[in-house]
Amino acid sequence: MALLHGLLWPLRLWNDHVLRVGRWIAIVAIALMVLAILIQVFFRYVLSNPLAWPEEAARFLMLWMTGLVAPTAYRRGGFVAIDLISEAMPKAAAHILNLALLLVSLMVLAVAVPIAFGEVTGFNAAFKTSALYYPTGDGWEKVPRVWMQYSIVVGTLLMIIVNIELLLRQIIKILGGEGDLPPVMEAEAGAK
Repeated sequence: MALLHGLLWPLRLWNDHVLRVGRWIAIVAIALMVLAILIQVFFRYVLSNPLAWPEEAARFLMLWMTGLVAPTAYRRGGFVAIDLISEAMPKAAAHILNLALLLVSLMVLAVAVPIAFGEVTGFNAAFKTSALYYPTGDGWEKVPRVWMQYSIVVGTLLMIIVNIELLLRQIIKILGGEGDLPPVMEAEAGAK
């Protein structure tokens, strides 16, 4: 049991800190996304002169917000789940079922990684956005589309790390160490 707790501790610490930073970046991203949409509404409907960049900027920010918040939602059990069966089962059987479902999730995420990397290294890597620019030493350059697609890679890799933490927690529960487990998120420790 000490070995499992020793493996869990660095993952929990990593997830606590990295996901906290990701949530704050996502909050900024959603605020900027709303601002970009409001700018577009003003220019489109008040001035009758829509801008080219706000919709693409909002999409860019939405992808990154999703990639950075999805691991936190997964860790907290915030995804849609049908838990009627596991709640009706005895506790030990429910823990084993949850372990099996986490293993299936890990397999799906493992399949997603090469797909995500394929998006940022393959054919799509050559494309640039149509309306977003960033400054360079030689003037302005279009933003590469892969900058958006990296959100998929980051989100998938973070979800794999969260999944491994949840797997270790589930194994500890199966072995009877549920009472020794710290809360999933540090913020939840004070909320309970």
